[in-house]
Amino acid sequence: MAVDTGAGPDELTIHSLRQRLLPYAVPDHSRAVLQLINTFVPYLLLWVILIYMIRNRYSLIVISPLILLASLFLLRIFILFHDCVHGSFFASQRANTILGYVTGILTFTPFRYWQHNHLTHHGTYADLDQRGVGDIWTLTVEEYRSAPRLKRIGYRIYRNPFVLLGLGPGYFFLIAQRFIHRWKTRDERHSVAFTNLAIVMILWLAHITVGLKTYLVIQLPIILAAGAMGVWLFYVQHQFEGVYWARHDEWDPLKAALKGSSYYRLPKVLQWFTGNIGLHHIHHVLPRIPNYKLQQCYNDIPFLQEVRPLTIRRSLKSLHLNLWDERQKRLVSFRSLKS
Repeated sequence: MAVDTGAGPDELTIHSLRQRLLPYAVPDHSRAVLQLINTFVPYLLLWVILIYMIRNRYSLIVISPLILLASLFLLRIFILFHDCVHGSFFASQRANTILGYVTGILTFTPFRYWQHNHLTHHGTYADLDQRGVGDIWTLTVEEYRSAPRLKRIGYRIYRNPFVLLGLGPGYFFLIAQRFIHRWKTRDERHSVAFTNLAIVMILWLAHITVGLKTYLVIQLPIILAAGAMGVWLFYVQHQFEGVYWARHDEWDPLKAALKGSSYYRLPKVLQWFTGNIGLHHIHHVLPRIPNYKLQQCYNDIPFLQEVRPLTIRRSLKSLHLNLWDERQKRLVSFRSLKS
């Protein structure tokens, strides 16, 4: 299915481009079911094997690769969850909601709570005047320089890779998402309560079957590893060299999608585990395209291929880009402040 982009790049608007991508925003029931099978079945089998190994005291050297593999499948489960948040995985919104709650329980993420934050992110990303919901904490150079010392220290700690990719994911998935906040809607509060209750039930079932210790020895490293990978993917999607940010009155949705979101080109195996989420510029043009159609969309439309890919090697530089310099209109490092 090829789509003619029609007008040249200078004539495109976010609306016209979305109109041309609409044929890809139609869920495919067969491909969705296939993804459920090739994701959940291996994940459950890995759990069975790991339970057997833990209970029979296999060495850590043998167990660790399977833990890592299971974390990659859990990451893929989160991508399915993400599609359900956008209502794009199935044609039926009821089916998306049910799968969203199930995958949310497996990833310790309340469906409605995360949906609200994530959809807010889609309306505010790359907008300097609407930061703070569903995004990575980012300060401008001037905001950082004028901030109290304690805030600057906190920001540096937050931006430290050990915290951002190590302690941060564990805190976010295991602790932060367990709390019910009064300012959230009733659906969001119920979503948090339902997910928490389901997690408690899983802990109880583990206690009376395989043993709570066995469950935690498997679950904790899987969710921490998957969480770290997920946070890294989310980080480089909007924090990279050459990224677009603008004040609200100058914010351009087309530039935000194509320049404020990365095309993270990964090896095919990792692209499969991450559900094509690296094609993030396409996702932000039209979020209702299911993950299993993003590559097809990219292949068919030459205009989308003009976005410079972010390679793994280039993406590592993003860890040292900590502040937005409004004068230079680019991300800079803490070190650059000295000059």
